[in-house]
Amino acid sequence: MNNIKEIKIISSLEKIYDSDSMPSDSLRSFSLLKNEKKSFQLAIETEIKSRQVVFADAKSFGEAEILADGTSVVAALDESGNTIGHVVVNSAKGYGGDISVMTGVDAEGKVTGVNILSHAETAGLGAKAAESSFRDKFVGLVNGITVSKDKAGENSIDAITGATITSRAVVNAVNAAIEAAGGENIG
Repeated sequence: MNNIKEIKIISSLEKIYDSDSMPSDSLRSFSLLKNEKKSFQLAIETEIKSRQVVFADAKSFGEAEILADGTSVVAALDESGNTIGHVVVNSAKGYGGDISVMTGVDAEGKVTGVNILSHAETAGLGAKAAESSFRDKFVGLVNGITVSKDKAGENSIDAITGATITSRAVVNAVNAAIEAAGGENIG
């Protein structure tokens, strides 16, 4: 919330001062604040677009709730403002480090979408987790998703060849997201 207040303050300063009338020592600080404002606004826009990717049916989103483990849970809302599910951001340990995952979960506890926000996985192997061909396998699955090296079953996904650790990490993050959103029977 402090960042939004800072944006309002910067916007107010912009109205009071233009770059020609601002004191020179303040100009540098003001320029830095303006750049931070632009970066923050871009981050907000990117977050909203990512939420829309994993929960396309949502018309808007509620305020983020940050859980004790750092997981972020946001209500996905319909046009009337009713909660129709949640968008969860969490992370799991992959082969190359933490994998940050955004997961949409509907009111029945089914995955509506998965987006990999950041990772340090091996190019050509674990990095394939960010590709839609892998992420789309999660849509419609419920808590208890497993990884298969052979043939995926009813509530499982095929591991990425050569990247089983990465595959398991994403599955762990998605299962944890379903739980954070309310488990298998949210509604």
